[in-house]
Amino acid sequence: MAEDPKTPTVIADGVHVTYTVHGGHPGGRGAATAALGRMLQRRTAPAGRRVHAVKGVSFVAHRGEAIGLIGSNGSGKSTLLKAVAGLQPVDRGRIYTHGQPSLLGVNAALMDDLTGERNVILGGLAMGMSRTEVEERYDEIVDFSGINEKDDAISRPMRTYSSGMGARLRFSIAAAKSHDVLLIDEALSTGDARFRRRSQQRIDELRAEAGTVFLVSHSNSTITETCDRALWLEAGTLRMDGPAKEVVAAYEEFTAKPGAKKPNK
Repeated sequence: MAEDPKTPTVIADGVHVTYTVHGGHPGGRGAATAALGRMLQRRTAPAGRRVHAVKGVSFVAHRGEAIGLIGSNGSGKSTLLKAVAGLQPVDRGRIYTHGQPSLLGVNAALMDDLTGERNVILGGLAMGMSRTEVEERYDEIVDFSGINEKDDAISRPMRTYSSGMGARLRFSIAAAKSHDVLLIDEALSTGDARFRRRSQQRIDELRAEAGTVFLVSHSNSTITETCDRALWLEAGTLRMDGPAKEVVAAYEEFTAKPGAKKPNK
């Protein structure tokens, strides 16, 4: 029997997330070098700065929804996605998920020293596909990414790819299978208009397969074109939750006020 499309896939109940930011050592040394120096000198490491990134956020996501997350830089969008994926501990509140959420770029973690071809195989396995499934979908994944259109890039190491090529390949691997919950952080801001159209079409297909998609983007047009609902986070708090066009309009009005942070385009 098919599941009700209104079945909740993610429930966030009063979620608070904090983490510590450690500064570098004076004089430009990196954090690891500074920590080693403190150990050798038997000095105590500084406590660092605590960041309260997500403050009491609550929402319910359902099957078939595409939900955009918008807000100024540092508003807590990416931290919230990591918490939903189970990669960032929650200090207070609870997050309940149906199935295993997949955070694009983490579950399909690619290795710079391996070729694109090897990364497609390893990334597909990391996303939960069998070796046979990866082999059957290999050509589709590579064609979707578009990275092989000008040269044989798929046979080159990932470290030779531009950031846009790497992001497109990650999305193509992640989108090759269905997900209960797929979390996408800025991946659709890369690539040309044709790739963005293909990506948005694939998101629509994932939703039709009863999946839920979360999308973080600084492009308001991407949110309104891809998502039917949006969550607006500001300084870690949920300012608004509703239809994507209404939330984006309210956010743009807010950022247009004198002294407000301007959104990235």
